[in-house]
Amino acid sequence: MPVWKWALLLVVSLLLAVIMYGLAQVAFFAVDKQWLQCTVGVVTSIVMLGLYALFVKWFEKHKANDIPFNRIAQDTAKGLGIGFCFFLSVVLIMMLLGLYRIDSIGTDKPLEIISAFFLFLLVGTGEEIIFRGVLFRWIDEKWGFVVALTASSLIFGFIHISESNATLWSSVAIAVEAGLLLGAAYKYSGTLWFPIGIHWAWNFTQGNIFGFEVSGNDAGAALLKSTVSGPDWLTGGAFGAEASVIPVLLGLILSAWYIWKTEILSLNNPRVL
Repeated sequence: MPVWKWALLLVVSLLLAVIMYGLAQVAFFAVDKQWLQCTVGVVTSIVMLGLYALFVKWFEKHKANDIPFNRIAQDTAKGLGIGFCFFLSVVLIMMLLGLYRIDSIGTDKPLEIISAFFLFLLVGTGEEIIFRGVLFRWIDEKWGFVVALTASSLIFGFIHISESNATLWSSVAIAVEAGLLLGAAYKYSGTLWFPIGIHWAWNFTQGNIFGFEVSGNDAGAALLKSTVSGPDWLTGGAFGAEASVIPVLLGLILSAWYIWKTEILSLNNPRVL
C-alpha cells in the first residue's frame, strides 16, 4: 500500500475512533444520576469494544485479535494490579521523601468515587482503542515496534498539552511514564485488556484513592485526604503526580522490563509477534 494511502486510512480510522470516544463521554456526562453513570460507563465501554471489533473486521478485513474474549479477566486483572501498584509505589516514595502526608481516611461521597471508577473504565477503554488499538498497531505493522512505540508515546503525551495546568514537561512526562509503558504492555501481551487495566487503575488510584489531580483535572472525591508539599519536579505541582520525575523513572524501568520480555518472547517464538 502506498504511504499516502496508508496515512489517509490511518487518519480516517483515528478520526472515527475519536468520535466514538467523544460520544461515549457525552453519554456518560449526560446522565445526572451517579448510580446510572456506572451503568453507562460499562455499557459504553462494551459498545466501543464491539464497534472496534466490527470496524477491524469490516475495514481491515480480519478479526480483531487484540481483544480475545478468553483473556478479558486474566489480562485486565493483571493490568489493574500493575496500574495500582505503580501509583502506590509513587506515593510511598513521596511519603518517604516527606512530600505526601495522609490527613484523614474516608469519604462522605462514596457514589462519586464509584462513578469515577466507571468513568475511568470508559476513559481507559476509549483511549487505548485510539492510541494502542489503532495508532500503535497500524504503525507497528507498517514501520515496526520502535517507530510505533516512539510515535504513539509522543502523540499520547502531547495530546495532554491542552489539559489544565499542562506544560511541556508534563506532556513529556506522560509520554515517557504512560505512553511507553502502555505501548510496551500492549505489544507484550498482544491484547488491549492489559493496557486498559493499567490505564484504568492508574487514573482511578491517583485521583480517587490518593487525591491527586489526574492530568491536571480534579478527579472528585477521594478515599484519602492528603497534603502534598515540595518542589514541583518531585510532586508534579498543579498538574498532579503525573508531572513528577518519580513516576517517569518508575515508568521507564517498567517499560524497559516489558520491552525486554517482548524481545525474549519474539526470539523464542517469532510467530507470536
